[in-house]
Amino acid sequence: MNYWLVKQEPEAYSFAKFQKDGTTAWTGVRNYQARINLNAMKVGDTVFYYHSVTGKAVVGTAEVSRTAYPDTTADEEGWVCVDLKAGIPLDPPYTLAEIKEHETLKDLALVKQSRLSVMPVPAEAAKLFLKRVSTDKKKKMEKKGEAKVEAEPAKSEKPPKSTKTKKHAKAVKSEKPAKAVKSKKQSEK
Repeated sequence: MNYWLVKQEPEAYSFAKFQKDGTTAWTGVRNYQARINLNAMKVGDTVFYYHSVTGKAVVGTAEVSRTAYPDTTADEEGWVCVDLKAGIPLDPPYTLAEIKEHETLKDLALVKQSRLSVMPVPAEAAKLFLKRVSTDKKKKMEKKGEAKVEAEPAKSEKPPKSTKTKKHAKAVKSEKPAKAVKSKKQSEK
């Protein structure tokens, strides 16, 4: 199993809204390195949800429920999205200040490549984040059958409708690409 972190402004799509929706198509990513990371995700991988700009903290977990497929919100071919299933909140959230000060976490891509919105998380860092998973909410979700703990994930047949807003797509489009590659549209500007 691999671990990942996705970033989102809570004003555009908060973890609480994600939990209410249950699943979402993670669309709107327009950064080459982030696209490589989306393509590397596998069903069942754990994803950490980070509130960027406001809050600046790892606030919850999610699970990849469908691997990369074409992002229908993209104007150009080649961009992908994945489906994520909402997980459990961290209690308390892991703040960016704590991450920067922690010996194991200070070298995460979250700190070193701050504009990247989808990134891998090393297993040692994931263990630290998972220690903060709210055990009370975890037990309640397990009783309701909403959370699968160390069980085989179900594969999604149909992609869920993207519940993220247009504001989300604009926020993610503002990422700096990993390479200075200009599209035909960018060259014409």
